[in-house]
Amino acid sequence: MSVPGITVPETAWCVRRVERDCLKRSPDSGDTMTMDTGVTCWLMVSALLVMLMTPGVGLFYGGLVRKKNFISMIALSFVSLALASIHWVLIGYSLAFGPDIGGIIGDLDFLGLSGVSADAGSGMYPQLVFMVFQLFFAAVTITIVTSAVAERIKLSSYIVFCLAWLTVVYCPLAHWAWGGGWAQQMGLIDFAGGTVVEICSGFAALGLACVIGRRAGYGKYALEPHNIPIALVGAALLWFGWFGFNAGSALAVNSSAAVAFVNTNSAAAAGTLTWMFASWYRGKPSSLGMVSGAIAGMVAITPAAGFVTPLVAIFIGAVAGVLCYFMMLVRIGQKFDESLDAWAIHGMGGLWGTLATGLFAVAAFGGYTGLFGGNPHQFFVNALAAGVAVAYAFCMTYLVGFAIDRTLGLRVTEDEEYVGLDICQHGERA
Repeated sequence: MSVPGITVPETAWCVRRVERDCLKRSPDSGDTMTMDTGVTCWLMVSALLVMLMTPGVGLFYGGLVRKKNFISMIALSFVSLALASIHWVLIGYSLAFGPDIGGIIGDLDFLGLSGVSADAGSGMYPQLVFMVFQLFFAAVTITIVTSAVAERIKLSSYIVFCLAWLTVVYCPLAHWAWGGGWAQQMGLIDFAGGTVVEICSGFAALGLACVIGRRAGYGKYALEPHNIPIALVGAALLWFGWFGFNAGSALAVNSSAAVAFVNTNSAAAAGTLTWMFASWYRGKPSSLGMVSGAIAGMVAITPAAGFVTPLVAIFIGAVAGVLCYFMMLVRIGQKFDESLDAWAIHGMGGLWGTLATGLFAVAAFGGYTGLFGGNPHQFFVNALAAGVAVAYAFCMTYLVGFAIDRTLGLRVTEDEEYVGLDICQHGERA
């Protein structure tokens, strides 16, 4: 079964079966199946794990900023979750997963979740459950982008940016990779979001940082983290939630979920150690560097989670730890204030992971082979999709940010930035 108007190759990712469910059913169509309660429960639990990652990002980022902006960073994560939830129900899910229009975007058949069934489809789980699972992916992705604007964005402007960005950046990318768009039609394999979440958020943060500019005092005096233990707690929530993020993306309780579960932890551990040793070589092995390495490892394994062996997952995570560490040093050396390193970790880690998927995918895990398995086409498709995602996320985010900056203004005033966003935006103190 396929969505009318979508031509998906026979080798298209069998795990991403949502296009088979994206048929607008009438109550009397009879196009339902017996619900697999185990699969449905697993998807709901995975959705909750992914949801937990959004406040996890808030805590991680909140610990990395100065005390006067701590509440602001956590508040941005909750605002992101709330806005994404409403946006996804109204139009987001339909734009991302509605029947395809020209390989670019979904139509509005599912506007306001019209036709999104609570009955089981061909995957033996309700499309409604898949919808909310993907909702939390959107929420955590936009939350990662707040790295670019830490300590200096107006809440009102962020609300407008969030809604616009989800519509014109995230939804198209999700449709291209997972909803029957051009990349999926070409054969892109992206298990849990190397392009859709990681490249998208990292390079979007880079584009937005170019618009909003440096924080006041950046490069003149130290802007040090105010509470590293809080950041470590946030990172722990991310590590925990990532099991639902990756293993849940199998959309079943099967071998792909098991492989993704193991690979997620293996890559995180490898990233932790390589970032630690790389930073140790240059000075002291900070705890913050260790958890940053763990996140880098999980970012990189995200697109490959169900497609590679655990040993390859360790290699992918290990390379990510070193790569993202040095990309952070490049960013600092260039005195570029993408404040909390979403570009270095999520952008570059996601780019490496998407390319690595095209290199190392093996038929025994997911049914796909990469370049080293004798399939250069897979690497070409993944590289092309990654390149397009980089350019699109950066350019479109820059344009959205530029438009808002010229109309509403992105930044608080210099005096408000000096006082801190907790007081001037929320009237609260940490």
